[in-house]
Amino acid sequence: METPRKLYIETYGCQMNFSDSQIVGSIMTDHNFETTENIAEADLIFVNTCSIRDHAEKRVRARLQEFKKYKKIKPGLIIGVLGCMAERLKSQLIEEEKMVDLIVGPDAYRDLPRLLTVAEGGQKAINVILSADETYADINPVRLDSSGISAFISIMRGCENFCSYCVVPFTRGKERSRDPETIVNEAKDLFSNGYREVTLLGQNVNSYKSESGLGFAQLMERVAQIDPGLRVRFATSHPKDLSDDLLHTISAYPNICRSIHLPVQSGSDRILKLMNRKYDRQWYMDRIEAIKKILPDSAISTDIIAGFSSETDQDHEDTLGLMRWVGYDYAFMFKYSERPGTTAEKKYKDDIPETVKSERLKQIIDLQQELSYKSNLADVGKTFEVLVERYSKKSGKELAGRNSQNKVIVFPKNDFKPGDYVNVQVTSCTTATLKGMVIQS
Repeated sequence: METPRKLYIETYGCQMNFSDSQIVGSIMTDHNFETTENIAEADLIFVNTCSIRDHAEKRVRARLQEFKKYKKIKPGLIIGVLGCMAERLKSQLIEEEKMVDLIVGPDAYRDLPRLLTVAEGGQKAINVILSADETYADINPVRLDSSGISAFISIMRGCENFCSYCVVPFTRGKERSRDPETIVNEAKDLFSNGYREVTLLGQNVNSYKSESGLGFAQLMERVAQIDPGLRVRFATSHPKDLSDDLLHTISAYPNICRSIHLPVQSGSDRILKLMNRKYDRQWYMDRIEAIKKILPDSAISTDIIAGFSSETDQDHEDTLGLMRWVGYDYAFMFKYSERPGTTAEKKYKDDIPETVKSERLKQIIDLQQELSYKSNLADVGKTFEVLVERYSKKSGKELAGRNSQNKVIVFPKNDFKPGDYVNVQVTSCTTATLKGMVIQS
């Protein structure tokens, strides 16, 4: 049998991209490739890209320049750009980055073997056609860089929210949901192979709906029923679609994790309208109140954009005020990055100076540090069930895992190993981590 060739994949951006890289790994494994973590031995290099911010694209372009040295060493090396950046820039990438041999959008990964043949024949190969029905439901992903404990399951693709600042609807196409049986079977297979946590992924998981009419709450229930020892998470929720039905489903199953990521982006009604977020501040606050009422032990996290078009000092203060009111456990915070082709780029001026954006972002980050520390301090003295994931980064004598609220807890190793569930009492904390001691049951 022919010796397998080596595939090296680098992935940037969201969890959906990491899930897609696993699908790509599976497709190429079926065509006599094996993945490698050593780029120097690769016969094929794929970069799975993100277009959500300009900084992400600049990082990829810089990385592509670094690949030139591998081309010189191995002239037959093929380099491909996959994902959202490939979809957004298409043939422009081929023209500007001369070492790139193929460009493949998120819905065209099944075509990779054919495109590779074209590229190996000396031609540039491109397929960025968006699909109305591709979900890769029949492909069993290769779990790249996996701990063997936690895995992502992509349940839907695309987005139709059309937030004015976002390129995702243009790079990933319309929403379509996987057949629920394929999702449940994938989760069952993972559990039988030793995985103890799955995260159901989608640009907006709340809008999942199968052809049979099964909604997201019912899907979560089916996955949770696989086994009480399988933790279930999900990302990401859109506030306009977060239902009480879903919250009650989470409440009914202890193995559905008490952690909800609910991106707000801004606390200002005026900015939310410009962003086309389809909810206002009061709607968002109502959803937060519902979470706190139905799931009082749930952690709440968010995304925030600083310095969107025309944002005033008052708009910024509205965001800070909402952060204080919610008391987020943690957050992902960014400066606004205007993306070509979006409604915001066409209709609004990117008129907030970089210095102002940076100062506002700093204030948001500083406030969130306070909120995160306050949240963690409140956990000192409490006992949590922790799923062990890895050794601590600082000591081989300690293990680290997450509780249901998605907080990292570090504790003495004793005789435990990754995949075990351990009861840990929190004894101290930082803004980012809880530390504790094992409580023997």
